[in-house]
Amino acid sequence: MISRREFGKLASVGATLATLGAMPRVAGAVDATTKPVLGEDGMYHQSWFLDSFLVLSEDVAESKDEGKRFAVIWEQKGCPYCKETHFINFSKPAIQSYIKENFNVVQLNIWGSREVTDFDGEQMEERALARKWGILFTPTIMFFDDDVTKAKERGAKEMEVTRMPGYFKPFHFMTMFEFVKDRAYEKQHFQKYLIAKGERMRAEGKKVELW
Repeated sequence: MISRREFGKLASVGATLATLGAMPRVAGAVDATTKPVLGEDGMYHQSWFLDSFLVLSEDVAESKDEGKRFAVIWEQKGCPYCKETHFINFSKPAIQSYIKENFNVVQLNIWGSREVTDFDGEQMEERALARKWGILFTPTIMFFDDDVTKAKERGAKEMEVTRMPGYFKPFHFMTMFEFVKDRAYEKQHFQKYLIAKGERMRAEGKKVELW
């Protein structure tokens, strides 16, 4: 069976051939912030979320190849804070651009039935994986190590570097992604990182806007 990474390489070749002769992009052009779409599953989706085959070790490997970190966001139908994450946090251009540039994000449904292959190779439905990983409420965002050589032997419990449990205000939300990108979790707690960022911004005369 062809893997997601192999499929992606083939697709990229086809896309390159298909776009030959197309007009070049204007230098410095920036894509507009994309809007969330309500799916048949009752959840909001972002077009830039990773279109994954849900083989998580492959997703981590692909992310590392692209110079990105890997995260999983858990949501469910009718979740008001999930909606706020999409319409408030992800709608801010600075936040969306930063995440798209530095992360691959896979969206999972806490009650979903799609089959997922965990880092340890175990296959199960989304809802079973949610129980295995201890997901109690939504939204929950899990951030993972990018050491693909140890992914299968370590499993999700050891692969996870930090977790965003519940809805975070935009300032805290953005800072968590920066915390992971900077690998600051290797040397300090998120709260200290957050306070240091706020103090640094105030010293530079910048306004700290929670919303």
